[in-house]
Amino acid sequence: MSGVSVDVREERPISEFSYTNLILAAKEKALNGEKLDRESIIALLEIDSDSINADMLGIAAREVAEVVTGNMASVWASIGVDYKNCAMNCDFCSFGKKWGLIEQESERSTEEIIGLIDRFVSQGARWVTLRTTQFYGFDRLIRLIKEIRLAVPGNYEIVVNTGEFDDEKARRLANAGAQVVYHTLRLREGKDTRFRPEDRIDTLRSVRESPLNLAYLVEPVGMEHSNEEIADIFLKGMEYGAILSGAMARVPLPGTPFSGSGQLSERRHAQIVAVTRLAAGHHAPDICVHPPSRVAMEWGANVVVVETGAVPRDTGNCECEWNGFDMATARDYFKNAGYAFYSGDENECEK
Repeated sequence: MSGVSVDVREERPISEFSYTNLILAAKEKALNGEKLDRESIIALLEIDSDSINADMLGIAAREVAEVVTGNMASVWASIGVDYKNCAMNCDFCSFGKKWGLIEQESERSTEEIIGLIDRFVSQGARWVTLRTTQFYGFDRLIRLIKEIRLAVPGNYEIVVNTGEFDDEKARRLANAGAQVVYHTLRLREGKDTRFRPEDRIDTLRSVRESPLNLAYLVEPVGMEHSNEEIADIFLKGMEYGAILSGAMARVPLPGTPFSGSGQLSERRHAQIVAVTRLAAGHHAPDICVHPPSRVAMEWGANVVVVETGAVPRDTGNCECEWNGFDMATARDYFKNAGYAFYSGDENECEK
């Protein structure tokens, strides 16, 4: 199976038999610890998401997830710290100052953040993310991480999702008690965003050279993104050592440049997630889908996000969990998809 290759440059469509071989070969490579090449990733993304072949792809990805993760699924809890206008004006983000969606800025206090983290950890969150806007003070972030570590015991990992930083700041984050950085090269970086791709890559390089782990989703995926773009963004994460991957679908928000644009179908989103599962294999054992999707979990995702506070996919500041998706709902999704729930503590697994 592993010898099967597909020439995606051919004009004629790939046959049903070839798709079957391609999926089986991808599954075998994933289980053997091999990464998929760019051509195979693109070919898997070319499968019609509403076809029987897509179902076969999803089944193969779920079988790989069972082996790679030990059939364990986890929650990524995320807290939007500062609800503030951002001068970077990314086309898909509600925080862009230019869109005028934030009428009254606000910020969560340290006490509020600690209380939320304590609740999420007690409910079994494996990771807790501090999501801050591009210009949140770095020294403030360091102090916040240290205070959380002192106040909230438990076997959980602190994730930071913040602005660009260099090698020295990466070391400071690790020394303060953070373990993971969420950072990506977004789809059409520099076009749909005001960031220079080189700056984003420099931060990825700093993470790779530090003790920190990298979480990196393909995002924000819209209907217009090509299979080649998706494959290249995914592979960039693998290049910089991502240990968590997956895909985030763009939410077309009123008042932003993507207002009224089409939204990715759930099956297409799940297909992209399934491909990342097969393409990452053992290299990125945790695969996340966001927003949450039952189909994507059935097709290989073992991580979902529960978030609150400032959410760039919403036009308001979320006082409760975004879209009502809370820890209890996440556990139900896991159970329905056949996973055991893993909070980060080996002794706390639920079937």
